[in-house]
Amino acid sequence: MDTSLNYAQSLDKEDELAHFRLRFFKPDPDMIYMDGNSLGRLPNETIQNMERLVKEEWGTRLIRSWGEKWFTSSTKVGDKLAKLIGASDGEVVISDSTTVNLFKLTMAALEMRPASKKIVTDVFNFPTDLYVLQGCNHLKGDAYQIDLINSRDGISIDWQDIIDAIDDQTALVTLSHVVFKSGFMYDGKALTDYAHSKGALVLFDLSHSVGSVPVELNEWGVDFAVGCTYKYLNGGPGSPAFLYVRKDLQESAVSPIWGWFGDGKPFAFDLEYTPSPDIRRFLCGTTSVMSIEAIETGVELLLEAGMDRLRKKSLGLSNYMIDLVDEVLAPFGFKVGTPRDPACRGSHVSIQHPDGYRINRALIEEMNVIPDFREPNNIRLGLTPLYTSYEDVWNTVERLHVIMQTSKHEQYSNARSSVT
Repeated sequence: MDTSLNYAQSLDKEDELAHFRLRFFKPDPDMIYMDGNSLGRLPNETIQNMERLVKEEWGTRLIRSWGEKWFTSSTKVGDKLAKLIGASDGEVVISDSTTVNLFKLTMAALEMRPASKKIVTDVFNFPTDLYVLQGCNHLKGDAYQIDLINSRDGISIDWQDIIDAIDDQTALVTLSHVVFKSGFMYDGKALTDYAHSKGALVLFDLSHSVGSVPVELNEWGVDFAVGCTYKYLNGGPGSPAFLYVRKDLQESAVSPIWGWFGDGKPFAFDLEYTPSPDIRRFLCGTTSVMSIEAIETGVELLLEAGMDRLRKKSLGLSNYMIDLVDEVLAPFGFKVGTPRDPACRGSHVSIQHPDGYRINRALIEEMNVIPDFREPNNIRLGLTPLYTSYEDVWNTVERLHVIMQTSKHEQYSNARSSVT
């Protein structure tokens, strides 16, 4: 393959999404950001919108803004986000954190399948998801068997192992649609169809999917979903998450957390809780108004770009990254830790090396490249198609090559920092 910088630049000239790069705050032009799958960049428009919210909506309008805009913002932005995941109006709401939303939907799902006592997940699921399942089981008197599907290759999950795990005793199948370490992506429709054939409900964590790969929840028939908004949606650090409940399930699915924003008439201030008949029943307390404003800006950018174009570029970037790793970095002991089949891959690429942690530190501290590290040996490179260029990919590989040629990483300790 052509490993020249000129080739990368020629790919950027053909990129129909290249102009979106200019719409993000980038104070250091030499810094290469490869961690948008963990925290998205700041859109320039978000800065302007937040200033308006603070000065006008909060500063000038004060409490009046609740009635003018804020009270419905969680469902209004939810309806916009729904378009990115193949959902309908009234099926998505912005609320709380991914962890809290997963708890709400897991408990609701288990209540809907009282006779079944098995939960199926996998060894790749994000740890907080597994902790929530363990906590829900504890609250249910440890009555459930939690089955973790194992991986045969450390990168993906074999379809036969899925079939073997899901049976007619399964109440809930809950998985990350795109897994956080390797970027392996499930076939959402095939998995949902099979789980439903066994009577199980399906709950997907879309944290590494939304805004990076096409998702069609209605078409797949998915029951529930959650996801965060600070990765590919560029909603900002700690921005509230979202949850999805299929419309025909909303009146029968009961949230375990009853709060006034989930009541059908919150400003009636009744002393007895009556859940809202729609998606709002999964709200709890007062919504995070300022963060929702930032989420809306990020969602609108993605809608403008279009998921088909974003996916096309994402695959172009990841294919190019994998080819460069094979050609330039493999002689130094690097391996691709992400599925090579594009149909089974999200929008980040993990590259593995026995000394991955120290190499990652050298990238950040000396080479001005920002990826992240995931145990035990994964350097995770987020390829966010709105603002990652082919030249960024080339420069990342080139700077890794320099590290290995000069052994820059050997000066760093292998002791883990608190945040990796």
